[in-house]
Amino acid sequence: MDVQIKHQPSFSLAVVTLDPSENIRVESGAMVSFSDGVNIETKAEGGFFGGLKRMVGGESFFVNTYTAPASGGEVTLAPALPGDMKTIEITNGKNFLLQSGAYVASENGVVTDTKWGGAKGFFGSGSLILLRVSGAGTVLICSYGALEERVLAPGQRYNVDTGHIVGFDESVQFEVKRVGGWKSTVLSGEGLICGLTGPGRVLMQTRSEEAFLGWLIPHIPQKSN
Repeated sequence: MDVQIKHQPSFSLAVVTLDPSENIRVESGAMVSFSDGVNIETKAEGGFFGGLKRMVGGESFFVNTYTAPASGGEVTLAPALPGDMKTIEITNGKNFLLQSGAYVASENGVVTDTKWGGAKGFFGSGSLILLRVSGAGTVLICSYGALEERVLAPGQRYNVDTGHIVGFDESVQFEVKRVGGWKSTVLSGEGLICGLTGPGRVLMQTRSEEAFLGWLIPHIPQKSN
């Protein structure tokens, strides 16, 4: 499988070239186009309960699998929101945690599962419902806005607004906390942040869905009685 990403970073499109009879699992709604002869199969990954767990993690209940014919094929993919896309390689024993909605597609050797950040993380921020990506293979992810990466050394600490987290290595420890005192949390407009401790890489997005909705909703005309 070969993945080329075009039109970065604002309106990214992934062009996936499949070898003969090769397949790729794709999040529902991410497909833009595919070549003639490519077959699509839709099912709940991991059965009914697996589908429910994916929904809890912010993903679709169903996953589409695209399989190329004997001559090979092409599938193009794009996220729902304007932004960037990136491929990451998953190897056995080195898992990755993805923000809800960041998963686009993956090879068959990759396994996705919902990982809870614990009660404190869950009630503190919906962003802390994470998708655990394991196994081995290529994963295609997306962001709202451009992607920015930090690589943390062992013990190095870094703080990221929960709405700007795309994902991080499972080796990175995390906790939800206030940006400062309660006054700063309420008045600064920053809310809650995620405290991260290395080692491992951290992926961030330059835009926040929560911040955009916070700006948009007050501007939507209200229906008069």
